[in-house]
Formats: sequence, C-alpha cells, structure tokens
Amino acid sequence: MAVRDTGALEAGPDPDDPLLSFAPVPHKAPRRNSITADRQRAFIAHLAATGIVKQAAAHIGASLEALYKLRARPGAEEFSAAWDAAVDRGVQRLEDGALARAIAGEERMVVSSGKVLGTEIRHNDALVMFFLRARRGERYGGDARVLRPGHPVYERIRAEVLAEKRKTSLAEEDAILQGIERKIDTLARREREGRSLLETLEQEEAVREEFGDGEDGEA
Repeated sequence: MAVRDTGALEAGPDPDDPLLSFAPVPHKAPRRNSITADRQRAFIAHLAATGIVKQAAAHIGASLEALYKLRARPGAEEFSAAWDAAVDRGVQRLEDGALARAIAGEERMVVSSGKVLGTEIRHNDALVMFFLRARRGERYGGDARVLRPGHPVYERIRAEVLAEKRKTSLAEEDAILQGIERKIDTLARREREGRSLLETLEQEEAVREEFGDGEDGEA
C-alpha cells in the first residue's frame, strides 16, 4: 500500500504564527505541573496540526480536565480563542488531506488466494460525494426524497434506465431467436438424416426382395 504523506498534516504553525501570539493564562504562583505559557503555546500548536484536543493534551503531558479548567479561568479569553482557532485549523488540515485522497485515490494491494497480485488506485465514492455536497451544495446537495416523476433529474435517470433496459431486452430477444433458430436447424438436420437413412434401408430391402438371398432357386 502507498504510504500517505502526513508531514504536512502534522506540521505545526511557525513560531511567529499569529495563532501563537495570544496572551497566555497567567499563573500567580506557578507550580511544577502548571500549564505555563510555553506549554499553552505548545498545546495550541499541536492542536492546530491535528485538530484533536486529546492528542494535543498528551503532547504537553497535561490532562483534559486541567486544560478545560485552565480555559475556564479568568484571563483565559485569548487562550480560549486560540484554542477554537487551532481546532478549526486542524480540522481544515484533516479535510484538505481527505480531499486530496478523494481526488487522487489511494493505492491498495490486490490480493487473491493469499498472494499479492499488484496494486490499484481506489477512490472512495462516499468521500467524494461528501465533499461535493459540502463544497458544491447548490449542485450536489439536493435531497433525493424530492425526486419524483416530473422532476428533471428523475426523468433523466428514468430515460437512462429505460434505454439501458431496451438495449438489454433487444440483446436478450436476439439471443432467444438465435437459440430457436439453432434448435430448428438441428431438428431439420436430424429429419433429413432420418429420411436419408430410411430411404437407404428401403432401397436395400427392395434389392433383397428383387434378387433374393441366393438360396430360394436351388433344389
């Protein structure tokens, strides 16, 4: 399988990124396990790279409970705003990566009877449609429940289905007719062969009756 390039996904913001310029939550008497300004910025940076709060918390060695308590403290307004912005940026990174996979597809191994035969590019149609509906909702975001007879999309799909059905029906009809013709030809051939055999037997019988078997004329 292809190895996905996750470098861009995991790269955090640059040190001079405005996202990290927030005023950290102050600590009047910092303790050994306090979430200091540097740890707050490290948390925000990792959150912006991943969009996952739990992972960013683990990255700085803090618990979720401690971080949410810090966010709720007075003076945490800018930290809270940076938190929300980091989540948005992280989700955008994840979405961009998923969109890239939806467009380019993913390389998967083709396995048969336990043997790897090669690789192929597969596209996730559900993922593709998700992005089309999200980003081109005016074109792809329609509710299928409103498609009823008379609706242009319904009528187009109906025409396509009927046309395909007609093609299939004609093909099946041709196959049936060809099968019937083959059976008729076979029966006709057998009938001809039967008549030929019967005529041969009748001719042989007539010859025997005319000339006898060579024993009746002797005393």
